[in-house]
Amino acid sequence: MSIKELTFHGLRNLAPTTLQPSPRINVLHGDNGSGKTSVLEGIYVLGMGRSFRTRQLKHAIQTEAPYMTLYGRLAGDPEVTLGVRRLRTQRELELRLRGEKGVRLAELVEAMPLQLINPDAFRLLEGSPAGRREFLDWGVFHVKHHFLDAWRRTRRAVKHRNALLRRGRMVASELVVWEQELAQWGEEMDRLRLEWFSQFLPMFEETLHKLLPLPGLTLRYARGWDKQRSLAEVLRDSRETDQQMGFTQQGPQRADLRIRLNKQPAVEVLSRGQQKLVVSALKLAQGRLLESTTQRHCIYLIDDLPAELDDRHRHQFCHLLEEMQCQAFITSVEATALRNSWQASTDIKMFHVKHSPAGWSQLETDG
Repeated sequence: MSIKELTFHGLRNLAPTTLQPSPRINVLHGDNGSGKTSVLEGIYVLGMGRSFRTRQLKHAIQTEAPYMTLYGRLAGDPEVTLGVRRLRTQRELELRLRGEKGVRLAELVEAMPLQLINPDAFRLLEGSPAGRREFLDWGVFHVKHHFLDAWRRTRRAVKHRNALLRRGRMVASELVVWEQELAQWGEEMDRLRLEWFSQFLPMFEETLHKLLPLPGLTLRYARGWDKQRSLAEVLRDSRETDQQMGFTQQGPQRADLRIRLNKQPAVEVLSRGQQKLVVSALKLAQGRLLESTTQRHCIYLIDDLPAELDDRHRHQFCHLLEEMQCQAFITSVEATALRNSWQASTDIKMFHVKHSPAGWSQLETDG
């Protein structure tokens, strides 16, 4: 799985852009504010339907432009095309997959698996459980094909149960219906998550060892309710306290991944550089597991790879990317920071992102 061609129109400060990237390593270098991260953002929106830089996608549309259009062509037999169009005046995205309109976002996400490593990725360690659940469910979604149905049914049941809990007067017979639904699909979600985690854990440990051996670091899956009791029992027994709180306090919607070093939260012990390598190991292990279970490759978007890494760990990171045979788009202020980090046999393209006299940012191939 690799991108053969990208075309962006109306994306932030980028001039209309078409590029044919390398199927392996693509390095985008240029001054701060030149538009390097905007290229990564365009790929991310194309594959995820949302931005990692803003909650409101209209802010990614070029100033005074009426719309933004993103197009990609993926290698394969047959080739796969993806398209995303966002009008400034509309919230809904226009999605295309293989030339067809009206596709669901989940189909787009499945067609082009992406992993992002950027400064926000530190939230996997220091942020709320919601970010770690998203990371967890991305992995399960891509290797367990009926997970999405269980996730949707569980989310719907939680929503309806919470609405009943917030009523002034709770009717037990109505709660029972949604508790049965939540118990059934919540247990199924947990089963699929646990199956995935049992495969992911050794892959993560192996990946971390290649980047940064950390004896004593542990990764544990917490399902979100008492592991000794069924979800149906927990929901039934917690009705009164849940009504007082106004929401369902236990269940798969509270699941988490707990990362500790010598029994302490890893974020409180590790240096910033060590945190980046642990987060990178989590993300890279996702791609390695995807490849081993589905023979599909993940595409990596890595913003400012050299930051917070010394030369040795930078080279180890790049060597691991080479081993994985994946496609990566990597930004760096200085081209020289990464130019010598690869083996001579690795297919690399260097793109210089710079401001044009007209004020737009342009990409030029320089190697």
